[in-house]
Amino acid sequence: MKRTLTLVLAAGAGLACIPWLGLPAFYESFLYLVFHWMILALSWNILSGYSGYFSFGHGAFFGIGMYTTAVLGAKFDWPFLATLPFAALVPALFGLGLGFVVFRVKSVRGELFALLTLAVTFVVATIIVNTPIDGGPGIYLNTVQVPKIAPSPASALYLMVLIAAIVTLLVAWKVQNSKLGIGLFAIHDDEDVAEVMGVPTFRYKLLAFALSCGLAGVAGGIHALFVQYVTTAETFNITVPLTVVLMSVLGGTRWWGGPAIGAAAITGLLYAFTAGDHAVAGRAAVGGILVVVILFMPEGVLGTLLKKRRKPVAKEVLPGPTPAPPPRAPAVVTSRPLLEVRGLSKAFKGVQALDKVNLQVRQGEILGLLGPNGSGKSTFINVVSGHYPLSAGELVFDGQVLTGAPAHRMAQAGIARTYQIPRPFKHMTVLENVSMVAMFGCASLDAQAATREAWKWLEFTGLQDRANALPDDLNLHQRKFLELARALAARPRLVLLDEVLSGLTPGEINEAIELIRRIRDQGATIVFVEHVMRAVMALTDRIVVLNHGKLIAQGQATEVMQDSEVVSAYLGRPAHA
Repeated sequence: MKRTLTLVLAAGAGLACIPWLGLPAFYESFLYLVFHWMILALSWNILSGYSGYFSFGHGAFFGIGMYTTAVLGAKFDWPFLATLPFAALVPALFGLGLGFVVFRVKSVRGELFALLTLAVTFVVATIIVNTPIDGGPGIYLNTVQVPKIAPSPASALYLMVLIAAIVTLLVAWKVQNSKLGIGLFAIHDDEDVAEVMGVPTFRYKLLAFALSCGLAGVAGGIHALFVQYVTTAETFNITVPLTVVLMSVLGGTRWWGGPAIGAAAITGLLYAFTAGDHAVAGRAAVGGILVVVILFMPEGVLGTLLKKRRKPVAKEVLPGPTPAPPPRAPAVVTSRPLLEVRGLSKAFKGVQALDKVNLQVRQGEILGLLGPNGSGKSTFINVVSGHYPLSAGELVFDGQVLTGAPAHRMAQAGIARTYQIPRPFKHMTVLENVSMVAMFGCASLDAQAATREAWKWLEFTGLQDRANALPDDLNLHQRKFLELARALAARPRLVLLDEVLSGLTPGEINEAIELIRRIRDQGATIVFVEHVMRAVMALTDRIVVLNHGKLIAQGQATEVMQDSEVVSAYLGRPAHA
């Protein structure tokens, strides 16, 4: 990482010398445009590329930055440099306010989010043009003095946009290599699972949105002085979002430097065609290149190159010894409840999936949760893990009331789960899937410790040889064990296993049964949802049976399975028939 920082700063220092080299003014003007688009593409990518929240509203935040500088500089006679912090702050606050509302609505994702942000662009433009901010004729900045930091005004503008581009590049790099970046990539792949694994998705999206908007505002503030005349028609249009999308996709949206490469390539290409009086052909060429990249290089130019050169992460090169897990006593079943639910209910548009369930999970036990299909077992797991909000009732974990708490708080409190149908993060390797949970779950480890923790659980589940594979390259057995490794990496106190044996062969089931025994020996308490009865009988200390969302029986497995109501629930006839 230090090498990357040094290279970026060294390149920036070299480029900063251009105004004093006596080169034609063309070079400064051209590089200004390259760095201008670089800021916009990189800032857009922090939200849209990393988290997958595709925004067509980047022009709105760029335009708000332009108008902030134009109003403060031209109408209130502020020095130009004093306007730039506000050119960043105003759009960042606007983005925070918008995100605070939009990100709370789960249905506003994908194309709905894209359309909403596009609409915001035209709403902001309408407000500005019909108020004293603009009033219609636009704002001239010919009275605003260009800071005298270079031999000429053009050189000063070049230096300012260069500095802003270097800062934006470093922010994008820092975000990608931080806990925030890992959380955003998890949101990109599966936001609901990311939240359940401990990622505070709402807070992370707000932070990414604010950073994206603020950096775009800085680009707008500098560009207002560059163009000297700001109007809504030229500022708030579809050109900015479409161009930054093209640049980011071309360079690679999952790599911090990808949009910068895309910005340089497309700006250079468009200039070459425009200089040759073939502007329309240039746009067509850009579109053709984009189609080729999407079809044959979906990870972008930089992503494809880095993927070919990427070296597998080897356990031997990780610094420091693999830490042992915190000492745990062998599992001892006690009467003390670790999890207690009271009157737990969940309804889906009139369908009562859980109906006033009262249940205790005792410290150290394996509790089997049984019932016919549609009885509410998976819904119970989803509610307890925070995947679904409860409709009524109370949830207490280790004496702490978690009723209504977001899923990431459930995870950080010590609850982990697997999914009946495995849901790994598809763009992360097996190792990254597991280490990510070690960072965000109950363990809350730093990056290096999380990686070492991930290796430990991959060895525990026998997946160490597949550490550098992507989830799509695993078979079902391995994907199920990846779910287990991911849950265990959080160092949870309660593990919720949702039909981990479904789809496995008899031999794989035997292996999984032994693995679950070893999990309990680590000191974990387990809720075990399963239809494979030999596994239930072999593993559980107690079982609970649900039917139509109601708890109908609980106790020792041999006793409960002879209960007449349980037999009727499974077979659809009285026990004496």
